[in-house]
Amino acid sequence: MTAMLPEWTTACPDWEERIVKKQSLMPCEPLFPKVADVAERIFKELILVDVMDSPKMGDVTLDWVIEFVRAIFGAYNPSTKRRLIREFFLLISKKNTKSTIAAGVMLVALLLNDRLSAELIILAPTKEVADNSFNPIRDFIKADEELSAMINISEHTKTVTHLGTGATLKVIAAESNAAAGKKASIILIDEVWLFGKRANAESMFREAKGGLASRPEGCVIYLSTMSDEVPCGVFKQLLDYARDVRDGIKEDKAFLPLIYEFPKHLVEAGKHLKPENFYITNPNLGASVDLEYLISEFNKVKDAGEESLRDFLAKHLNIEIGMNLRANRWAGAEYWNQQKHVFSLEQLIEQSELITLGIDGGGLDDLLGFAALGRLKKDPRIWWLWSKAWANKLALERRKENIPKYRDFEKEGSLVVVDKVGEDIDQLALIAKQIYDSGKLDKIGLDPQGLGGLIDGLTGSGIPEEVLVAVPQGHKLMGYIMTTERKLAEGNLWHAGQQLMVWCVGNARVVMIGNGMRITKQDSGIGKIDPVIAMFNAVALMSLAPEAKNFDIDGYLEDVVIA
Repeated sequence: MTAMLPEWTTACPDWEERIVKKQSLMPCEPLFPKVADVAERIFKELILVDVMDSPKMGDVTLDWVIEFVRAIFGAYNPSTKRRLIREFFLLISKKNTKSTIAAGVMLVALLLNDRLSAELIILAPTKEVADNSFNPIRDFIKADEELSAMINISEHTKTVTHLGTGATLKVIAAESNAAAGKKASIILIDEVWLFGKRANAESMFREAKGGLASRPEGCVIYLSTMSDEVPCGVFKQLLDYARDVRDGIKEDKAFLPLIYEFPKHLVEAGKHLKPENFYITNPNLGASVDLEYLISEFNKVKDAGEESLRDFLAKHLNIEIGMNLRANRWAGAEYWNQQKHVFSLEQLIEQSELITLGIDGGGLDDLLGFAALGRLKKDPRIWWLWSKAWANKLALERRKENIPKYRDFEKEGSLVVVDKVGEDIDQLALIAKQIYDSGKLDKIGLDPQGLGGLIDGLTGSGIPEEVLVAVPQGHKLMGYIMTTERKLAEGNLWHAGQQLMVWCVGNARVVMIGNGMRITKQDSGIGKIDPVIAMFNAVALMSLAPEAKNFDIDGYLEDVVIA
């Protein structure tokens, strides 16, 4: 007779209430408590060499860590030799013993493994992170006579081998590409946020996890702090998915998320900046994290500028950065995230009385930026912006550091990567023609140094050449840049909430020239701003207060007869 499987959920929809009350965020009890008990006993016996007086883990470890350990090992069914929860995700603030947890969990996994010659790996993004994971494992073993007799240590290869089963636990730095060909039973991926910046991270994860298909006892454990810039790539994918599972939006009983972050309403109220609330994302407060240290660091950065403060908030309070704001940032960036109103291009066309377009870029390693700026029929004071961009494959090859972001924008639909030169202009021209055919297009603003191919593409689609207008660039854009930031600050410039524009606006750098200023691509480094310049070009035309044609309530052109 087959034993009944336990019922469980990995969702924790009341997490906001729990985290504020210092209650457990673990959504379920261990599915197989006896296995969890064994793992807990071993974990608690590990000796912390780098802590004063070298205590055992059980003497200094807080309950939340033990719960996490029990959840991982308690998901293993010893009868069927299958693990019912196969992915675990932990997002925790810096200094909350993440590396120690990684070392302890994987060493326990090596000891409990009963597959001969099994491979266990810790995949780290850098050599430094790899050292942070391997050194505690080495110290755990050396500090215990029984473990020393049971496990061989190879420091130069960062590998430990169980002499009884021949199983190995290896710490791999991503730079070495040593994960290729591995058939690992259990994989721990540390500092996932750093992998999010790597163009090849997704394929690297796939390679590392390839062995799980034939190892039902296996699992993958993701550990991370928050990213120091806007989350992207594999980290953004995992974080979004983990939140959806936690909140009950998606059901996945094989994926267990444990996320220490502030509830949104506390961040909006500014309560994350109050030291009495620092405990929310620091469950190890009072153990490995000292409150006085956090307060001291916070006091240092809160008046040191936005960049320093945001880095502190990301790393010590797990506050997600919505936009990269540097010291020389564009003033309008301060208000960008406050003016999000999700809408489509079709809605903009239908509900605008008049539309101006801006275009910029198009170099082979640049983006081709497009901006449609509408003036709302119901309230002409409101301007609203919809953006899109194109990139040639060559741009991805030349700017590999931007690939994870570009892939995110592709999924969003705000960026198109084209295979052949010219396809980008053809696609842009079709959208411009759609707006022209609505009868609401006023003018299209272009860089005077724009590509001839762009003009040919627009006119070739049926748009008259007299609609194309050259907009002065460099410091001559200053007035229109200031108009844009004022409209944002007033709440009268809306945008479609596209992450493409969040990134590009965050890349915009201001350079002062005498009494003037400029924002140019040359000043923004590898961060692209072509869609932002396209926006300024559209604003330049809208600032001329063009006269709208008369439309009836349904948005169709009506004839006006003056007696």
